[in-house]
Amino acid sequence: MESSAASNLLTKLNFLSDLSLQEEIVNNGEMIDLNKGDIIVKEGQYVKFLPIVLKGSIRVFQRSEEREVLLYYVKPGQTCTMSLSAAYFENKSTSFGIATEATQVLVFPSHLIVEWQLKFPAWNQYVMRMFRTRYDELVRSLETIVFEHIDVRVMEYLNRMKVEENTNVLNISHQDLANELGTTRVVISRILKQLEQNNKIKLYRSAIRLL
Repeated sequence: MESSAASNLLTKLNFLSDLSLQEEIVNNGEMIDLNKGDIIVKEGQYVKFLPIVLKGSIRVFQRSEEREVLLYYVKPGQTCTMSLSAAYFENKSTSFGIATEATQVLVFPSHLIVEWQLKFPAWNQYVMRMFRTRYDELVRSLETIVFEHIDVRVMEYLNRMKVEENTNVLNISHQDLANELGTTRVVISRILKQLEQNNKIKLYRSAIRLL
């Protein structure tokens, strides 16, 4: 990697506290640019690399028949703990990872995971922080699924996206919304129609406007 590119990459790895670890990642890593919809990890494949997201986002989910169960999003400065676990134990991936937008990732060989654990305390801290973050996210998701009715979850999701995207018109299909909430398109369509009748939303083709 050219010195200018390496220097620029090092600035993006400032979430890692050890400069030697940063340099090790740069020396062994490869930059990959993903377009929206590109698959980086498939269910059933052996994971021979570990990605760290530098820009963009990766959606990690599991699929069963017609449903998808969202696990989490991998944001800049984060890695995929499902891939980390599969790579560490040399198991097949149990999930999919798909870019949700133009995404830049740094990938490096999975055999370095164990080497860095023995060599860099900062790497251990990073990995444990990622596992704790994912654990908290999965617990919150489980609590939501178990204790909140699906119509409440739909409205909460729409309101959250309204704030995050700073718009009251959300470009999302019924199927995409079903995938995000782990249910079926039929259920989502029924709930959205009821919300529209209650004058809470207005439905368009592949879009929802919050009133």
